[in-house]
Amino acid sequence: MAKAGGKAAARDGGAADGGMKNFEGRLERLEALGERIRRADIPLDEALKAFEEGIGLARALEKDLEKIESRIEVLVNGPDAPARESPELELFEADG
Repeated sequence: MAKAGGKAAARDGGAADGGMKNFEGRLERLEALGERIRRADIPLDEALKAFEEGIGLARALEKDLEKIESRIEVLVNGPDAPARESPELELFEADG
């Protein structure tokens, strides 16, 4: 049942009415699943279910981040700026 809620949440993630709050909630759920999987006492079938849910959440969150990056790029560069392969902002680049 949590899996279906995650999919519904992924579809609603871009909504203006609480989209960021929904994103943050799904991110917290992903973190909780990661912690759960790392426990030594979790049965294998439960770990697999948590992993599957986590993969779905991670993919949906990644898509949402790509949309957010695009929106920010438009806001920063203006709607008439030519499309770029990567945002001009260093905010989303990984350290390292």
